[in-house]
Amino acid sequence: MNTISTDQAKELIRETNGKIFSSTFIKKDNTIRTLTARLGKRYKSKTGKAAPYKAKEYNLLPVYDMSKKAFRMLNFNTLLTLTINKNKYNIEQVSHFCTDEEGNNIII
Repeated sequence: MNTISTDQAKELIRETNGKIFSSTFIKKDNTIRTLTARLGKRYKSKTGKAAPYKAKEYNLLPVYDMSKKAFRMLNFNTLLTLTINKNKYNIEQVSHFCTDEEGNNIII
Protein backbone atom coordinates (compact mmCIF):
# COMPACT_ATOMS: atom_id res chain seq x y z
CA MET A 1 0.00 0.00 0.00
CA ASN A 2 1.42 3.36 -1.05
CA THR A 3 1.58 6.39 1.24
CA ILE A 4 0.68 9.70 -0.36
CA SER A 5 0.19 13.32 0.73
CA THR A 6 -3.17 15.05 0.84
CA ASP A 7 -2.20 17.07 -2.24
CA GLN A 8 -1.54 13.85 -4.14
CA ALA A 9 -4.87 12.47 -2.89
CA LYS A 10 -6.68 15.56 -4.21
CA GLU A 11 -5.03 15.13 -7.60
CA LEU A 12 -5.90 11.41 -7.75
CA ILE A 13 -9.54 12.17 -6.92
CA ARG A 14 -9.70 14.87 -9.61
CA GLU A 15 -8.25 12.40 -12.13
CA THR A 16 -11.11 9.94 -11.50
CA ASN A 17 -13.27 12.04 -13.85
CA GLY A 18 -16.48 11.09 -12.06
CA LYS A 19 -15.62 7.44 -11.40
CA ILE A 20 -16.47 6.01 -7.99
CA PHE A 21 -13.80 5.98 -5.26
CA SER A 22 -13.74 5.10 -1.59
CA SER A 23 -12.19 6.95 1.35
CA THR A 24 -11.87 6.50 5.08
CA PHE A 25 -11.74 9.52 7.35
CA ILE A 26 -12.42 10.71 10.90
CA LYS A 27 -15.73 12.52 11.31
CA LYS A 28 -16.27 15.54 13.57
CA ASP A 29 -17.58 13.25 16.33
CA ASN A 30 -14.25 11.29 16.14
CA THR A 31 -15.79 8.17 14.59
CA ILE A 32 -14.20 6.59 11.55
CA ARG A 33 -16.34 6.50 8.42
CA THR A 34 -15.93 4.94 5.00
CA LEU A 35 -17.38 7.00 2.17
CA THR A 36 -18.07 5.69 -1.32
CA ALA A 37 -18.35 8.76 -3.51
CA ARG A 38 -17.76 10.36 -6.86
CA LEU A 39 -17.19 13.75 -8.43
CA GLY A 40 -19.02 15.08 -11.44
CA LYS A 41 -22.52 15.59 -10.07
CA ARG A 42 -23.55 19.21 -9.71
CA TYR A 43 -25.19 20.49 -6.55
CA LYS A 44 -28.16 22.77 -7.06
CA SER A 45 -29.10 24.80 -4.02
CA LYS A 46 -32.77 24.68 -3.04
CA THR A 47 -32.62 28.33 -1.95
CA GLY A 48 -30.57 29.52 -4.91
CA LYS A 49 -27.91 30.97 -2.61
CA ALA A 50 -24.22 30.20 -2.82
CA ALA A 51 -22.43 28.47 0.05
CA PRO A 52 -21.36 30.90 2.82
CA TYR A 53 -17.73 29.71 2.57
CA LYS A 54 -15.26 28.39 0.01
CA ALA A 55 -14.67 24.66 0.57
CA LYS A 56 -11.07 24.84 -0.73
CA GLU A 57 -10.16 27.35 1.99
CA TYR A 58 -11.03 24.72 4.62
CA ASN A 59 -9.34 21.83 2.79
CA LEU A 60 -12.73 20.33 1.89
CA LEU A 61 -13.99 18.78 -1.32
CA PRO A 62 -17.70 18.44 -2.14
CA VAL A 63 -18.47 14.90 -3.32
CA TYR A 64 -21.61 12.87 -4.01
CA ASP A 65 -22.14 10.04 -1.48
CA MET A 66 -23.27 7.01 -3.49
CA SER A 67 -24.87 5.16 -0.56
CA LYS A 68 -26.73 8.13 0.97
CA LYS A 69 -27.56 9.68 -2.43
CA ALA A 70 -26.58 13.10 -1.11
CA PHE A 71 -23.71 15.57 -1.23
CA ARG A 72 -21.04 15.46 1.47
CA MET A 73 -17.81 17.31 2.21
CA LEU A 74 -14.63 15.24 2.21
CA ASN A 75 -12.21 16.72 4.77
CA PHE A 76 -8.59 16.19 3.72
CA ASN A 77 -7.37 17.15 7.21
CA THR A 78 -8.81 13.90 8.61
CA LEU A 79 -8.46 11.63 5.56
CA LEU A 80 -6.90 8.25 6.43
CA THR A 81 -7.14 6.08 3.29
CA LEU A 82 -8.19 6.41 -0.32
CA THR A 83 -9.08 3.61 -2.76
CA ILE A 84 -9.25 4.28 -6.49
CA ASN A 85 -9.43 1.52 -9.14
CA LYS A 86 -8.61 -1.12 -6.49
CA ASN A 87 -5.42 0.78 -5.57
CA LYS A 88 -5.37 1.60 -1.87
CA TYR A 89 -3.37 4.54 -0.51
CA ASN A 90 -2.56 5.58 3.04
CA ILE A 91 -2.58 9.32 3.60
CA GLU A 92 0.30 11.04 5.40
CA GLN A 93 -1.06 12.59 8.57
CA VAL A 94 -0.46 16.33 8.54
CA SER A 95 -2.57 16.99 11.63
CA HIS A 96 -1.46 15.50 14.90
CA PHE A 97 -3.85 13.00 16.43
CA CYS A 98 -3.84 11.80 20.00
CA THR A 99 -6.18 9.84 22.23
CA ASP A 100 -8.04 11.15 25.27
CA GLU A 101 -8.68 9.20 28.50
CA GLU A 102 -11.69 7.44 26.98
CA GLY A 103 -9.80 6.30 23.88
CA ASN A 104 -11.36 8.82 21.50
CA ASN A 105 -9.23 10.31 18.72
CA ILE A 106 -8.72 14.04 18.99
CA ILE A 107 -6.88 16.45 16.73
CA ILE A 108 -4.41 18.85 18.30
